[in-house]
Amino acid sequence: MRKTIIFLTIFCLGIAVMAAAKDKYEVDTFQTSAGELKIFFLGHSTLYFEFGDMIIHVDPVYDYANYKEMPKADLILVTHEHGDHFDETAIKDITKNNTVLILTERCQRIVNNGQVMKNGDTQTVHSIKIEAIPAYNIVHMVQGDIPFHPKGVGNGYILTFGDKRVYVAGDTENTPEMKALTNIDIAFLPMNLPYTMSPEMTADAAKAFRPDILYPYHFGNTDTSKLVELLKDETDIEVRIRDMN
Repeated sequence: MRKTIIFLTIFCLGIAVMAAAKDKYEVDTFQTSAGELKIFFLGHSTLYFEFGDMIIHVDPVYDYANYKEMPKADLILVTHEHGDHFDETAIKDITKNNTVLILTERCQRIVNNGQVMKNGDTQTVHSIKIEAIPAYNIVHMVQGDIPFHPKGVGNGYILTFGDKRVYVAGDTENTPEMKALTNIDIAFLPMNLPYTMSPEMTADAAKAFRPDILYPYHFGNTDTSKLVELLKDETDIEVRIRDMN
């Protein structure tokens, strides 16, 4: 009996800790044809989605959330190997027996685990269609002709939740592949120089593929009001600013 009480106490405490963790972060809720989708904004490039009874983490990193308090993942997506997107400890701490880990080839070499998706790959996991979109620099270089993010290395991901398509771009500029996207309901686009995009580049991309809702993220000290101003006449694109610096 005592063991049962102790177990129930620990279980209830665990639920309370996760509930408290959720309350720390901004969350937006969307209705889809397959149920409610909640998006939790943890910071920088780090997000998680709650869809029915599924939890999907994107670029989990301890710098932006305490993953000991986070719900365990059914699906984890990692866009590339840079430390502000890829954290082995965070991944380990939200992994359970049936967690599916999707990541890039460079990330898999480090963790020796998970399923690699290359640019252009598509698969379905737990009823969620996942499309890997190229994420890379065209203009901004570390030095000479060496980009911060080379083509063919990193991914963005489009996730389909019922009738909603959500694009999380990763670290990228306004590439031709991005600008050719269609039917995107919600988009997360990075906006911090010199690593990704300026407000002007972000606006250029948004005007090309026209998401219904645009969240700039990974924006550091970039003035997000510049993006709002650049898109003020695009009445079919709603810009939402969340705490994702």
